Order: sequence, then structure tokens, then C-alpha cells
Amino acid sequence: MAGRTDNSVDIAAPIDLVWDMTNDVESWPTLFSEYAAAEIVERRGPTLRIRLTLHPDPDGRVWSWVSDRTPDPVTRSVRAERVEKGPFEYMQLHWTYEEIPGGTRMRWRQDFAVRADAPFTEEAITERLNRNTTAQMGVVRDNIERRVTA
Repeated sequence: MAGRTDNSVDIAAPIDLVWDMTNDVESWPTLFSEYAAAEIVERRGPTLRIRLTLHPDPDGRVWSWVSDRTPDPVTRSVRAERVEKGPFEYMQLHWTYEEIPGGTRMRWRQDFAVRADAPFTEEAITERLNRNTTAQMGVVRDNIERRVTA
């Protein structure tokens, strides 16, 4: 089976600012609340290989993985895929940005399949991803909107 999440948030900020801030990977620890570190490991043309590290979980474990991320400023979209898949057979992300009255709509879709030996079910991770994605989108929105009003 395969899973999918599809979430969006409206941000009261110009699309250029939203694009620039959300594609400045090295600033993600200040833009998102979940990342302790975001490191660019390699650049290949427009594609960035990045290592993302989360803050420790309640048990003190630190989760980290490597993804390839390719922004396309012409289409205002980003494609990403986990290189270090962990419990997933695959994890692909597609970010899109749309200019709307009063700001920008940012949409994140995640397509994935869970490995048979994963410590969670597809249903459980879909619920967790939806909950975490909407929370992080809210954090990103708030941080960008604070910059606009500063």
C-alpha cells in the first residue's frame, strides 16, 4: 500500500518572501520548530542534498535523515525525496506555492510507503504526518508573518 498526505496553509506574505524563506534550508532551525539542524551536504545544480536533524524526542533519541531537494523557481514548486529512507520504502514530497489575494498558499504533499518491518502502520504514520505537518506549517506561517510585520 501507499500513503499520501496533502496539507496547505495561507500565509499573509508576498510569494517571493515565502519562497525565499522556505527555500533557505540552512535557516530551517529558526523557521521550523522541529529541526535542531539543517545542513547542506552537497549541491548538484539546483538539487541540494540535505541532512535534517530533529530535536531529541521524549526518550532522548535524535532522528536524522538525508534528502535530495530540488526547487524550481519558475513553477514555484519543490520536489524532495528521502535518500536515507529509514522506515519507508520511499518518501517523496512536493511543495507548491500559489499567489492568492492577500498572500501565498503553500501546499505540501507527501507520498510514501511504509516498510513491512517499520515500527508503525501506514495509518499511524499518516495521522502523525498530518498532525505534524499542519503544526509545522503553522509555525512557518507565523514566523514569516512576523517578519512581514517587523
